[in-house]
Amino acid sequence: MTVLRGAGLSVTPGSRWGIVGENGRGKSTLLAVLAGRLEPDAGTVRRAGTLGLAEQELAVAGDATVGDVIDAELTDARAALRALDDAAEALAAGAPGADRAYADALHRAETLEAWDADHRVDAALAALGAELQRARPLAELSVGGRYRVRLACLLGAEHDFLLLDEPTNHLDDEGLTYLTGKLATTRAGVVLVSHDRALLATVATSIVDLDPSRDDRPRVYGDGYAGYLAGRAAERERWEEEYERQRAEHARLAANLAGARDRLIDNWRPDKGTDKHKRATRASSQVRTFHRRQDELAAHAVTMPEPPLRLNLPELPRNAAAALDGVTVAGRLRRPVMLTVGPSGRLHVDGRNGAGKSTLLAVLAGRLRPTTGTRRVAGSQRIGYLTQESPEPGATTARRLFAAAGGTVELESLGLLDRRELDRPVRELSTGRRRRLDLALVLARRPHLLLLDEPTNHLSIALVDELTAALGATRAAVVLATHDRALRADVADWPRLTVER
Repeated sequence: MTVLRGAGLSVTPGSRWGIVGENGRGKSTLLAVLAGRLEPDAGTVRRAGTLGLAEQELAVAGDATVGDVIDAELTDARAALRALDDAAEALAAGAPGADRAYADALHRAETLEAWDADHRVDAALAALGAELQRARPLAELSVGGRYRVRLACLLGAEHDFLLLDEPTNHLDDEGLTYLTGKLATTRAGVVLVSHDRALLATVATSIVDLDPSRDDRPRVYGDGYAGYLAGRAAERERWEEEYERQRAEHARLAANLAGARDRLIDNWRPDKGTDKHKRATRASSQVRTFHRRQDELAAHAVTMPEPPLRLNLPELPRNAAAALDGVTVAGRLRRPVMLTVGPSGRLHVDGRNGAGKSTLLAVLAGRLRPTTGTRRVAGSQRIGYLTQESPEPGATTARRLFAAAGGTVELESLGLLDRRELDRPVRELSTGRRRRLDLALVLARRPHLLLLDEPTNHLSIALVDELTAALGATRAAVVLATHDRALRADVADWPRLTVER
């Protein structure tokens, strides 16, 4: 299956590209091709300069530490300083050509600002709320903790180009502010895959849209995120108008073909008195007309666009009732929490990374026992809990997982996964598609209470908008933890609980 077709862009220092599109349309694939991690089947990729890639997940290799990630990312800076030291020794010893070698080494170190590299990484680690202890094993960190380490290293390394896949996932307000400022002012060329509408609006100057188009080719929009929104709307309008014209032409040609067929069948006999020659000529003319109409109809087939998936949140029950009274969890949720959620209630759980928001939701879901305090939930109440990260994907399919959830909702009716994806092994789905499956599994049993931990992570912009509208309209109670700035603005009128460290 072709994931990406006809993509082309030129990234120069200082340019800032945003890549958008539905989950599974090839956004991460495009970054992998640009980075040299994946060879394209067709086309060419040319690279010059240093490049840093932040994928959506940082794999843990053995006993690797935070310091190992930093050392790997600062390889160029460290090498430049060693080369400068070697050149200085050669210059002091009076070696032939040492002055030229020293000048080159000094220029390289100055270009990389190599002396300040470790300081920049430390500053980025602190600003992003990442682990500062370099001896800390990566395996002891959460998925978000590892991602923040990786992102801090990239921002501190001063690469010529930055390729970032969903960089706002796992960041709190301070981290988002720091990242936005760095990307808006960096000298590096930036290619940014993100669902974060606020980040795209602030940073991106050009947008590549990988969503389906009239010719199934990516579209490029200038004038930043606003230009993309206007251009996408205009493109969709042109597409629909062209489709309606094609349908009208198809209907006209079909009517002409039907008329030609009727004449061919019914009018073999000419009027009385017509000679044989005219009769044969008229018959052959009818045959030619019929075949010409057939050819015209085939040449004007309607190229109907594949309609995008749209979230269809099922009707959910409203009689939710849950409460936490003085709950703490040792080492994770230090300050006692009290909350009550009633029928169709809304609650936005706020707080910095590490404050315990995910822990609070896990306790409310019954996945984690509190150290102190009590949890009260009606026994017959169904809870849908969307965790921050997807479970490890396996060989089973989305359809089988959904059936095992024992729900009463039809998977296809939710508008979250394409029919072609339902019987593929989950491990073959993109990160965004697995996130859609997570949401489908949460909705399977029509929960009374929805607990959503960073629900917009890895989702497309269109789906985020649809989910936001659905959360505002559903009768179920909703408890939401998010750092997505646009989503926070959308739920600004919800009651808010701030979890303190």
